[in-house]
Amino acid sequence: MDRLVELSDQEVRIDFKLGCKCLANVRLKSLKSTPIAYKVQTSSPHKFLVNPPTGLIPPLSYATFQIILKPQSHPPSSFPLSPSDRFLIKTAPFTEFTNSSESINSWFSSRSDLVTHNLKLKVAYVGLFLLRYAVSGGEIDSVKSIIKRQNSIVADLSTRDAESLYRVATESCNSERMINLLMEAGLKTELERVKVDNLNGDGLSNGWTEIHAAAAFDQIEKLSRLIGEACERGGPLDCRDRKGRTPLHLAASKGNLRCAKVLVEAGADKNAKSQDGRTALYRSVENGDRPMVELLMEMGVDPTIPTAVRGRSAIEAARDKGHKEIVEILEQGASMLTAARRGDLRLLELLLRNGSTRANHSDQYGLTSLHAAAIKGHKDAVFLLIEFGTIDLECQDREGHTALHLAVEGGSIETVKVLVNKGANINAKSKRGATPLYMARALGYDDISQFLLHKGASSSSSSPTSPSSLSSAT
Repeated sequence: MDRLVELSDQEVRIDFKLGCKCLANVRLKSLKSTPIAYKVQTSSPHKFLVNPPTGLIPPLSYATFQIILKPQSHPPSSFPLSPSDRFLIKTAPFTEFTNSSESINSWFSSRSDLVTHNLKLKVAYVGLFLLRYAVSGGEIDSVKSIIKRQNSIVADLSTRDAESLYRVATESCNSERMINLLMEAGLKTELERVKVDNLNGDGLSNGWTEIHAAAAFDQIEKLSRLIGEACERGGPLDCRDRKGRTPLHLAASKGNLRCAKVLVEAGADKNAKSQDGRTALYRSVENGDRPMVELLMEMGVDPTIPTAVRGRSAIEAARDKGHKEIVEILEQGASMLTAARRGDLRLLELLLRNGSTRANHSDQYGLTSLHAAAIKGHKDAVFLLIEFGTIDLECQDREGHTALHLAVEGGSIETVKVLVNKGANINAKSKRGATPLYMARALGYDDISQFLLHKGASSSSSSPTSPSSLSSAT
């Protein structure tokens, strides 16, 4: 029997998405000058619907039906081609219905002598989700097969998706082969351009180091390794690219929370400015990135630092852009410091209850609310800050002073007692080597010196490495 119809393709390609209904259209073209009836059957009725499952194709014309994949909770067991999922399309020259209520389906069923011409339709699962899934698993052949079926899937990716796919490829097994395969398919990322530029030595890149790239593309494992290597050899964590940006700037700009956190915890300058004067916090504020703003504030950044160009602080930028929730977060940090300096217990408690994670916020000198309350001798404020449980007792300012150092400098033995009794390190050293006991003796505070000695302060560790070791905090 001559062919009655032809398929637009011998396989239907379904852009698979996990947990979503996925749709694909199939077109039938009639090769006859008479109407052709068709009926579509599936080997997996528990997975697929066909709409409409039957129909008529006008003479020498077209008809389209839709294949609907029901939401799936797992990726296909085999892809792109699925050996278990098939469609059978039955076709036959159409003759008139015997009665007006008869359907195409019953028409096929009622004619036992009907000779049909059958077409088989394969199923191929494709799309970005499965491409990422195959890349992460190092499945070279599956990636090749998806790219072959969707020629532009890689080249047409958005910048964000391209960077994400590149990051997945670098962390997969067969990473070098996988990256080369994706590049040949047209993947374009800034990271790869940096890599090529550095290899060629032509100086055309943004001046990124490996740490810059890892931070920008959220490669947390690689970043942690690079930080460890840098710390071992005394290398800088605040290396600059051609725009003066540190790795932390890039992590904050991209919203890479884990990378930003590990950089700050490793000692990166959290208030560093790029050439345009913007800090990591300022960049996250401009992006309206609340999670990053919250993280950086918890890590003690200063929201009041002005930019070099327009002189605006992060708080002012948040107000200008109408980011009300971010403004509130930033103002809480600044207000926390002010309340602590003043010993305003009512405001301090209100702020702690509404956003206690802001307690470790610091100003440009590295002073937190605990430092501020300690040097002013506000023992009740110090007690309140510690009781809330979110404050870092051993947090240091830019000169390495803890709150206990500053309480000693302020001359308040009651504040010193609160800090020591709450577990402050009695032998903590500043960057110049001064201990609280050394400072107490140098300032002539005999009562504080005796108390510290009584609590176990070491006389042998009280001598600084520099004669100028007292704080200049106010």
